[in-house]
Amino acid sequence: MGASTTGTERTDGTAAVTRPETGNREPGRAEAAGENDRAVTPAKRPRAARRPSVWFEIVLVGVFYAVYSAIRNAVPEQRVQALDNADWVWRAEQFLGIAVEDAVNHAADSVTWLILTMNYYYATLHFVVTVVVLVWLYLAHPGRYAATRLVVFATTGTALLGYYLFPLAPPRLMRGDGFIDTVQVHQTWGSMASGNLADMSNQYAAMPSMHIGWAVWCGVTIAALAKPLWVRVLGVLYPLVTLTVIVCTANHFWLDAVGGVICLAFGFALSWGWYGRIAYRLPRLAAAAPARA
Repeated sequence: MGASTTGTERTDGTAAVTRPETGNREPGRAEAAGENDRAVTPAKRPRAARRPSVWFEIVLVGVFYAVYSAIRNAVPEQRVQALDNADWVWRAEQFLGIAVEDAVNHAADSVTWLILTMNYYYATLHFVVTVVVLVWLYLAHPGRYAATRLVVFATTGTALLGYYLFPLAPPRLMRGDGFIDTVQVHQTWGSMASGNLADMSNQYAAMPSMHIGWAVWCGVTIAALAKPLWVRVLGVLYPLVTLTVIVCTANHFWLDAVGGVICLAFGFALSWGWYGRIAYRLPRLAAAAPARA
């Protein structure tokens, strides 16, 4: 009668309530409709990305790099094993028909201004460009920052396994005189790979190349998120120039670069698994913090 609610008795003794707007719908159908509604709702929403505080982030990045450097340099410098592995990589590249690093190294060294520029590029831009891209992400794409930064952290952490499991001498330290150590020859400032600063860095941590791992991350991030076409073009060119530099300066083999890309792929996979989608597809703005009761 009117808008009153009626009750019916089910066989199991429980009461089924029929509301006025639904009419005399059967209980079984009502339950099925509820189940269908729940089925439409995703079981698990993608994790919300929030931008951390700037001071927390500065400390986090600083601590992470300090720990990475400490672990990298604490890996025993297995010189004999590293030199043997370098010989193996060189033979593998010869088998593949890509062992041209010696010719490229000698050709670049014959042009003094070019090789000096490459030496300074190798010693500085590896860090400068990565930090600049991180800051740009933090300011312009706060919703994507944490997920994209996670890619860098996971990539770099994975590289530590490579340094431990596969110590590798760079081409410039191989037996014989096939390669030129361009930093040593030209006494370039700023590199911890050669000269007086060499004792402060693990010389046999060439596989994988984090110069390539970080450079490809920077390039992909810029190409995916930057708006001006010329900036995106620079993003594409940056890892290609970095690859040229690490080979010309005899700091890495081609296959070291492949190792860096594999580590980066793992970093992207971990970020995707954590946030539920690729970092660049997350909302540009950070999620609002939950309101306090």
